Amino acid sequence: MKFIESIKNVWKIEELRNRIIVTLSLLLVYRFGAQVVLPGIDAAQLGGLAEKTDGGLLGLLNAFTGGAFANASVFALGIMPYISASIVVQLMGIAIPYLQKLQKEGASGQKKINQITRWLTIAICLLQAPGYLASLPALGIPSSAFLLGTGFLFYFSSVTILVTGCIFAMWLGEKITDKGIGNGISLLIMVGIIATLPQAFLQNAATRLEGGGNGGLMMVLIEFVIWFVIILASIMLVMGVRKIAVQYARRTATGGYEKSAMAGSRQYIPLKLNASGVMPIIFAQAIMFVPSWIGGSSFLKETAAGAWMQTNYSDMFGFWYNITFALLIIVFTYFYTAITVPTNKMADDLKRSGGFIPGIRPGSETSEYLDKIMSQITLPGSIFLALVAVFPAFIVKLMGVQQGWALFFGGTSLLIMVGVAIDTMQQINSYLLNRHYDGLMKTGKNRKAVA
Repeated sequence: MKFIESIKNVWKIEELRNRIIVTLSLLLVYRFGAQVVLPGIDAAQLGGLAEKTDGGLLGLLNAFTGGAFANASVFALGIMPYISASIVVQLMGIAIPYLQKLQKEGASGQKKINQITRWLTIAICLLQAPGYLASLPALGIPSSAFLLGTGFLFYFSSVTILVTGCIFAMWLGEKITDKGIGNGISLLIMVGIIATLPQAFLQNAATRLEGGGNGGLMMVLIEFVIWFVIILASIMLVMGVRKIAVQYARRTATGGYEKSAMAGSRQYIPLKLNASGVMPIIFAQAIMFVPSWIGGSSFLKETAAGAWMQTNYSDMFGFWYNITFALLIIVFTYFYTAITVPTNKMADDLKRSGGFIPGIRPGSETSEYLDKIMSQITLPGSIFLALVAVFPAFIVKLMGVQQGWALFFGGTSLLIMVGVAIDTMQQINSYLLNRHYDGLMKTGKNRKAVA
């Protein structure tokens, strides 16, 4: 009843209600665009493409685009080129002084970085769009489906539409962030993933219920329970923090600090167990395309090593693929945490504000201590993240779950859904608490609402 009451309170706050309506409306526009097929392609002959993207790496890519990839839609590239551009700009910020300078300029610098990211997104789209169009015949679309042929006019118009579709999706995401609720780009990805979930579940359930040798209804229930447990584990991974106690000396009337630190307030520095989020999985997933590509190259194609690489690294549910995948995730977790968690800056900010960690001297010792703690909690966090990422392979091999449904038992898809859902609920929760309503995520005392 508390949750239902909180939902009612959401609609009592006019600003929050308007933001939710804007968010849902823009998400509906995105989902509608995912069903619009590129001009010149017969929508009735896309069955082969849908079958090719039912599982494996293409199935994962199709899930990120909400089925637009398999529909040869105007949004077939999805929002992923923008994500790739953001990652590249973030990594270049480590080595390029100009970007480092922009990062320190505050809002004006961030505006310029966003502009660079947009231009890089267009460049990536111009590379990916022709590749996508060229791969359509190999992915199961017959030549008769191309109503206007595959000449220059088709490629020019389709590339223009695909690039425009990606930019429009990026614009929708930014508008959701500004005018709606939650992170717009993340919500577009999450909605795309959720859009493929019902079909994947129903297909797997239909396979289980056919005949008597596939496990029947009991196996469907067992799979559902396992999926629920994995979701709970992912929530723990996303929200897990190590609290580092911090004390602040209280200022005196003369402008100094009291000698007794116990007189000051006690707070915490929350160090996240998984500070890098899903980025290590995305990095590792990109690298995992390389071995099979090398194995199929002209240098190794006819050799035993090339054949072994193509066989073992083309199956995302295979043994060697997942061993390599897990190791890369652990390595990238350490790497990404090191570049995104500025322990030196945290120590400097703490020192300037008159705070300190009990038993640790301010300055370099505090930075070294925070770095040590981050290294200690990153190891179990990275291993846990790797296990969640490779869990779909266990489900496929041990329980015979269909590949499309198995993708939701871990990996990027599940972590994105959990992370975005928690972030959005926290934002709604803050609106409710600011108006003295009970929050969605934690119940409290009933308070009189502030108009």
